[in-house]
This record gives sequence, C-alpha cells and structure tokens, in this order.
Amino acid sequence: MLGRGMMKAGKRLAREIASRNPRTGKEAEQMKSFLFAAATAASFVVVPGVAAAGPIERACMASDRGGNRSLCGCIQQAADMTLSGGDQKRAAKFFKDPEAAHATWVSQSKSDDAFWERYKSFGQTAEAYCGG
Repeated sequence: MLGRGMMKAGKRLAREIASRNPRTGKEAEQMKSFLFAAATAASFVVVPGVAAAGPIERACMASDRGGNRSLCGCIQQAADMTLSGGDQKRAAKFFKDPEAAHATWVSQSKSDDAFWERYKSFGQTAEAYCGG
C-alpha cells in the first residue's frame, strides 16, 4: 500500500510541476518519465527510521531554520529526485553559507549557471512536494 501512495504522490507532483512550468510535448513526457521513476524508486526505499539522512536533510536539520525532521526529510526527497549527489553536497553548503549561494547565482561561469538551473528546479520541486 505504501508503494501506491508514493505513486499517487509522484503523479500529483508531476501534474503540479507541469501546470507551473509548461513544456513542449517531448520535455513533458521526459519529465513525467523521470518523476514516475523517482516516485517508484522512492516507494521501495521509504522505511521510517532506517534510511540514512542525506546531505540536504542533515544541513536542514543543523540550520537555524531547521529542526523539523518531517520537513527536512521531505526537502531531501525532493533533492533526491532532482540533484546528483555532488549537487546535493554543494547545495547543502548553502544552508550554512548563504553567501555561497549568492556567489553561485551571480557567477559568470557556465558550470555555475548549469548548477543554478538544477538548483532552481530542486527548489521548485521541494516547494511543490513539501507544501512551500
């Protein structure tokens, strides 16, 4: 039953993201496939108290705005759906050092620009998935 709930949540998330970010047919299909795969994978991994916290969840919990395990865990799930492990480690540093986020945002580097686009996608996913 847990798997079905995650599948429904994944489909709701895909619809929500699609409604906020209209894409071409091919891009929309790729996004749906990705989110479906992520939701399916998450349905096999979700075991309360057993899974280790990821870098985003740990940074969230340690931040002065953190401490809400449920919210920080949800944000980590959004990160798992949208960011690579390296991107998650980089983004986790922003919780402790917001100036690093600003420096990345204003950077002229192509790699920073590409990371920032992925980071924005993560933020939009977390907002939609975790209730803002």
